[in-house]
Amino acid sequence: MRLNENTLLDGEDVVLVPYTAEHVPRYHRWMASPDLQKLTASEPLTLEQEYDMQRSWRQDDDKCTFIILDKHAWADPASREEDCMVGDVNIFLTDPQEPSLAELEIMIAGVAKLGIRKFQAKIGLDNIISIAMFKKFHFQELSVSEVFREITLEMTVDDDVRTTLLGTLTEEEYESSRDGRRAGRRAVSETVPVSQHQD
Repeated sequence: MRLNENTLLDGEDVVLVPYTAEHVPRYHRWMASPDLQKLTASEPLTLEQEYDMQRSWRQDDDKCTFIILDKHAWADPASREEDCMVGDVNIFLTDPQEPSLAELEIMIAGVAKLGIRKFQAKIGLDNIISIAMFKKFHFQELSVSEVFREITLEMTVDDDVRTTLLGTLTEEEYESSRDGRRAGRRAVSETVPVSQHQD
């Protein structure tokens, strides 16, 4: 989504960054897992199809995708961003009649910038672990479709939820943060150890 193409969300333990071409190889390796494909109701894609998908997601007006990075690993300028990846968050604006409603794949953020008032999660009925996780986050059952074998859970974003979600999360400009890390990585690689002289 163009709206988050330069947005970095900085939390206590994770950093959310826009999904870029740099992330595609690792994301593609994750999505090659049959178990993960089943849990996310995804079809296997070639690497080139994954790159096409990433480009289309960046242009979509109704899908906001963030890559979740381990903040502690990402703080090390010597770490490649791809190596810090731990997951992703997708927010779908699914109802043009109700632009404040979003479908959520993973519960993290997006509330302030997008003006979201409700989150919905659609989960396969066999995915007991995800259903339990979303219910732990106070999502309520909205409907069950036996035809599609999925449950729809919903959470209304009130002031308490907004505070819980955004807590210590801060928003920064992604490009300048990434450029700063790259400059730090170059400085680390260019550092020449100084030998100590013995007396």
